[in-house]
Amino acid sequence: MTGQLIVSVSGIEARSCADAETFCAQLDVRGVPVSLLVAPRLGADYRLDRDPDTADWLRRRRADGAAIVLHGFDEAATKRRRGEFASLPAHEANLRLLGADRALEHLGLRTRLFAAPGWTVSQGTVTALPRNGFRLLAGLHGVTDLVTGRTERARVLGIGSGFPKAPWWGHLAVATSERIARRGGMVRLSVGARQLGDRAVAAAMLDAVDTALAHGCRPERYRWPMSPAEVASGLSA
Repeated sequence: MTGQLIVSVSGIEARSCADAETFCAQLDVRGVPVSLLVAPRLGADYRLDRDPDTADWLRRRRADGAAIVLHGFDEAATKRRRGEFASLPAHEANLRLLGADRALEHLGLRTRLFAAPGWTVSQGTVTALPRNGFRLLAGLHGVTDLVTGRTERARVLGIGSGFPKAPWWGHLAVATSERIARRGGMVRLSVGARQLGDRAVAAAMLDAVDTALAHGCRPERYRWPMSPAEVASGLSA
């Protein structure tokens, strides 16, 4: 059975864009598409609409085949607090999704794919997503088609952006990727763009990518519909 490999990068802004580009170029060499997790605002001091260079880079990356995934609105997930959409009731999630959707549409980056900061979503958020036109939810433990309700179970293996970035964790990510790939599962790797300036972090992620590829995993990106056969025959996002 052939497994899948999905690699995502989050926390992309002016200070981290160059490191993200370097990492994406290394994925390009390996024939691995990237999923870019984008938030209109990263904390109180950064707004994507005030950073035209990064917005332009994201648009060019999308044109070259990257997936754009909405990754929150105005609160970055940290170790000190729960993720932005982790505990919201439906009406509050709805307001944040509306704001984020409009912000990305204005930037030419509108998407129907969603992954919450911290990867954890409340039931209220799950309810609000399809009401706002979202079709795919990438969660901590699986990827859900919000149209059909089908979920493919696969846990995110991350470094940075809420996950540890110690060397032992990088080694664990590589070993876990190998185990999942051997049994034909879905290897989901995620890294924070700010951590990619650390050569050890970037090397660990690429080691995990190479391990998954060596065991026959098919490079993929977050997409809707989830199946390549479905994409070939119908609407995709």
